[in-house]
Amino acid sequence: MKQENIRNFCIIAHIDHGKSTLADRLLELTGTVQKRDMKAQLLDKMDLEREKGITIKLAPVSMNYKGFELNLIDTPGHVDFSYEVSRSLQACEGAILVVDASQGIQAQTLANVYLAIEADLKIIPVLNKIDLPAADVQRVSREVINLLACKKEDIIYISAKTGQGVEEVLEQIIKEIPSPKGETGATTRALIFDSYYDDYRGVILYIRVVDGVINKSEQIKMMATGAQGLALELGVLQPQMNPKKSLAAGEIGYIVTNLKSTREAKVGDTVTTQSQSATKALSGYKDVKPFVYAGFFPESNEYYQELKDAIEKLSLSDSALQYDLENSPVLGFGVRIGFLGLLHMDIVRERLEREYDLTLVVTNPSTDYQITMQNGEEVDIKSAADLPDVANITEIREPWINGEIVVPKDYVGSVIQLISSKRGIQNNISFVDAQLALVSFEAPLANLLTDFYDQLKSVTSGYGSFNYELYNYRAEDLVKLDFYVAGERVDALSVMVHRTEAQSLGRETVEKLKEVIPRQNFVVPLQAAIGGKFIAREDVKAFRKDVTAKLYGGDVTRRKKLLEKQKKGKSRMKRFGKVDIPAEAFTVMLKRD
Repeated sequence: MKQENIRNFCIIAHIDHGKSTLADRLLELTGTVQKRDMKAQLLDKMDLEREKGITIKLAPVSMNYKGFELNLIDTPGHVDFSYEVSRSLQACEGAILVVDASQGIQAQTLANVYLAIEADLKIIPVLNKIDLPAADVQRVSREVINLLACKKEDIIYISAKTGQGVEEVLEQIIKEIPSPKGETGATTRALIFDSYYDDYRGVILYIRVVDGVINKSEQIKMMATGAQGLALELGVLQPQMNPKKSLAAGEIGYIVTNLKSTREAKVGDTVTTQSQSATKALSGYKDVKPFVYAGFFPESNEYYQELKDAIEKLSLSDSALQYDLENSPVLGFGVRIGFLGLLHMDIVRERLEREYDLTLVVTNPSTDYQITMQNGEEVDIKSAADLPDVANITEIREPWINGEIVVPKDYVGSVIQLISSKRGIQNNISFVDAQLALVSFEAPLANLLTDFYDQLKSVTSGYGSFNYELYNYRAEDLVKLDFYVAGERVDALSVMVHRTEAQSLGRETVEKLKEVIPRQNFVVPLQAAIGGKFIAREDVKAFRKDVTAKLYGGDVTRRKKLLEKQKKGKSRMKRFGKVDIPAEAFTVMLKRD
């Protein structure tokens, strides 16, 4: 296909604004998929994606329409996968911005628009769901015009569900989006915008050829990781794999390689060939580092090997997943896994439970901390239990984020209150239009991990939307808060917390533990402590058997003797008794009221 007849574009939107449904209609209209093979959210192949109604793994597809080759990339909409989205945008010349006519512009819409402008893409604004009774076309049109500084006639009004107006989108793609500008004769460079592991074929790369040509059976090399392999098969996706002899500059397609793990071919890396080897890689590659960590333990230690094998298999296809083995005195052997965010953690947990049939105990998520020791050594810890001796520490730094909340102006006051309650600093308020405000702020990531999003939805009646990126690490007055059950410290419950919040969090947590830990035949003390100082305590009351029930009449000393005997038995039990801690105890932090 000639370069002037190729159009590379992606669809960007907030979660649930109709990206995948619009992709379905485009596949139908271009005849790429027959009506009998069509199903809703065709490009979302995972069951999880269909149930949650979100795109987790991006999917490219090549369509032919009126003599043009239209290459579409359906991108994820969630903030956790923003690096993948940015790489997808690098592979395109244009983007369709889908905005829900009933919900208007949301935080992730703005974030994706900024990424598209940064990548210098031609943006085509599309207003979706205009057939809904709740659609407010005039208001949302004004929001889009203010955001993109476009004219009203530039906006295309569609209903992706019914297909109304979708043909006009195809015409605009051909008319407005420029064709790729690669040189076929130059040294070969291709951008990897996604890679996954297939059990039967090895690592499969989704690429955009920027310059040169890649031929079947050619030796290929990844420029960032240095891994070398063979292009066993290549071609385009329609949406099934359609093999070809070669992929030339400007084309989007796939390469089946003989690599064994996606860690050898990461998203954003540059592929070149041995015969036409490039010296300069494409810009923008970065090593994605996880910043949310949680411990995963099997319900019984006999399933530990199965959990380990399952995580090894998952990490083959998810290069962002990093894990270390850990051991807890209470929970036994497990794995500490790093994630890109809470949604990523949720998805990995569900995949482990469904695909590998495991029952898991997941500890409270935490972030990583940078520590400077008195001898000048720098230490990174991923769990509060790993904190070195406080006497040898100079400072502890925690990650802060730059966040944006998009919300109707009536809720700005309650949003600012929420931010300050999380130790956040509100930087700026700007207005997208007369009704919609954009609140920019900075906040410590650890305080937003558990339930910030739920609280935001509560205080804004469901209208608020939130987007963030990691900003920097700051030295704060942080302490390790330990929890003791029946006098024994439970490391899996330890958290890093700001000194000002330690007292309230300690009280709150022991109260919740009291509800979760079952009563024993002896009193179980639950305590929160910073170092050697206890700051909160609750007691789980003991069961009491009525040992005097069989007595009738007689001397009072008989009664006292029986009660004394019971008391001695209870104190002995307290010394030797074991408390079984249920799995729910390790997620009490997640269940904040």
